[in-house]
Amino acid sequence: MPARPDYIDDLDEPETLVDLLDRVLDIGVSISGDLRISVANVELLYVGLRLVLGDSERLLGGPREAET
Repeated sequence: MPARPDYIDDLDEPETLVDLLDRVLDIGVSISGDLRISVANVELLYVGLRLVLGDSERLLGGPREAET
């Protein structure tokens, strides 16, 4: 029988919230969504969500140089 890959062994152990948050911030997540409530083609409520979570250095393209 072939050996199991390492990532499958990692799935057997439950992750804590801190581990999950660390992984999400390391990789980065983008969430977007829209909610519209209308009656008879009259828009009563619009909610827009744009959310980006991640490491600021990674999102901005690395550490910035100090201005002189």
